Amino acid sequence: MNGLLNDTRDSRTLINVALGKEKADLAIVNAKLVNVYTGEILDDHAISIKGKWIAYVGNNPKVSLGPETEIIDAKGKTVIPGLIDGHTHIAWMYTVNEFLKYVIPGGTTTVVTETLEPFPVVGYAGVVDFLESLKDQPIKILATAPVMISISHAARGISQDTLQKLLDRNEIIGLGESYWQAVLQEPELLLPLFDQALHSGKTIEGHSAGASEKKLAAYVANGVSSCHEPINADQVLARLRTGLHIMIREGSIRRDLEDIAKIKERGIDLRRLILATDGASPSDLLEKGYMEYVVQKAIDCGFEPMAAIQMATLNVAEHFKLDGWIGGIAPGRYADLVIIPDIRTINAKVVISNGRVVAKDGKLWTAPREHQFSKESLNSVHLPGNLRPADFVIKAPNRDAQVQVRVIEMVTDLVTAETEMNRPVTDGELKTDIQQDLVKIAAIDRTHNPGKMFVGLIKGMGLKSGAMACSAAWDTSDIIVVGADDADMAAAVNRIHALQGGSVVIENGNIVSELALPIFGIVSDLPMETVAQKTEEIKKAVADLGVSFPDPFLTLITLSGAAIPYLRICEEGLVNLKDGKTLPLFVD
Repeated sequence: MNGLLNDTRDSRTLINVALGKEKADLAIVNAKLVNVYTGEILDDHAISIKGKWIAYVGNNPKVSLGPETEIIDAKGKTVIPGLIDGHTHIAWMYTVNEFLKYVIPGGTTTVVTETLEPFPVVGYAGVVDFLESLKDQPIKILATAPVMISISHAARGISQDTLQKLLDRNEIIGLGESYWQAVLQEPELLLPLFDQALHSGKTIEGHSAGASEKKLAAYVANGVSSCHEPINADQVLARLRTGLHIMIREGSIRRDLEDIAKIKERGIDLRRLILATDGASPSDLLEKGYMEYVVQKAIDCGFEPMAAIQMATLNVAEHFKLDGWIGGIAPGRYADLVIIPDIRTINAKVVISNGRVVAKDGKLWTAPREHQFSKESLNSVHLPGNLRPADFVIKAPNRDAQVQVRVIEMVTDLVTAETEMNRPVTDGELKTDIQQDLVKIAAIDRTHNPGKMFVGLIKGMGLKSGAMACSAAWDTSDIIVVGADDADMAAAVNRIHALQGGSVVIENGNIVSELALPIFGIVSDLPMETVAQKTEEIKKAVADLGVSFPDPFLTLITLSGAAIPYLRICEEGLVNLKDGKTLPLFVD
């Protein structure tokens, strides 16, 4: 890798600045410097910067300062490396330029994002379009290539040729999260991709939720180097002992930091612990901030401030083999720095990225770049025509008065179980049963086999009337819709088709609430505040229909995911993740 994102150090110039033969462009003086390499806080230190790079760190900067040097007097405040989020999902509801407006002011200077969201709906070209939107931003945004594990055969997998084209890109630093069940169930499909990533010098990001000791060992033996799924100290310790880097999630989907913080009482080395968000919702970005919130919470949970900062800087860089470029304050590294009041207070006063001041006192100084997405990325919902209520009718397979069916049962807002039920047949079909909290669910392919669909039953959603649908279904190219009424289900899907992506709530044929997601059918092009507002309106609308889950659309779109147990749905049928087999609705 010739520098991140193709940057190359001008080493001769850095030598000259360090020796005083040339002058720095920017310098921070009178700072308390957090040295994450040694765990020291060094008083009265200075940092001299030339271009994007740190040329000198020490307490005698005068030789590198000239009349043209911009000098920031830290006045005894603390300087830490720019914060790094080692695992997130940017292609989720908002554009990168909106995302960065709320990320940069808090002190995050590098982000590593997955790219699995656009791949099943727009393929390689969509991933490249997404990657292009991450380029030339005020901070560094790196990515992992999609391994594309899916319960849908149509969306599953990535060719080795396509993967290699992505691995050859400098901003691709690893192979994205790879669900352990699929790796052990289909090694012939996935292990060649693992070997390809390792031979390209990239990491393999893991996902080992629920793996027992033997299965965890079998999984790690394939070259997996990290996992962001442990939810308590015991699970973290078990995985640290296998040599994994562990990413502690504190984001909008999972908040595991408080429970995992008990690991500090075990007296173990914490240098393979990493802080990450795994995705932040619009409302959390607006209300809490980003990595500065996570690091501050780690300190508040009892981690030593030095350790907490290392977990969001050097530890992340070492995991991705990027510590020669980012993660610490030292000569030859990128000038990614944050001035904070003291080591216990993660409140960015000045943020420097690539040698430039990009934020001050919580205000953005450098605007993110907007990206114009391709026509294909903006037209990704392909259906042969409008759906009709009749498309959601479940016809009985015989003339029996009752039939036995498989039902998705909600155990929590994200976890499901497979339940078998005897259901009455009325006029040759199966109906919803609001009294039994039993409604219909359907998955409709919008890319590979447009219009192909499967209709099943789901219990425990709480939906009393209407329908809700979304085109951002996890790990597939499907639209997922849940409804108490066939006509409302059809109307919700048709509205998504018209919007070219979105989240929609329908009751009695009327649009109650909606959020358009026209980019890949996953991402909004609206301002962050508007996305947050519309998301809250949707939650309220669904709650009024009887659904009490905290984030009903997250519940909805995870029903196609290949990682959360146990019974999932795609356009091909029901899939039990215990064995990965696709199942019909009716039990023989």
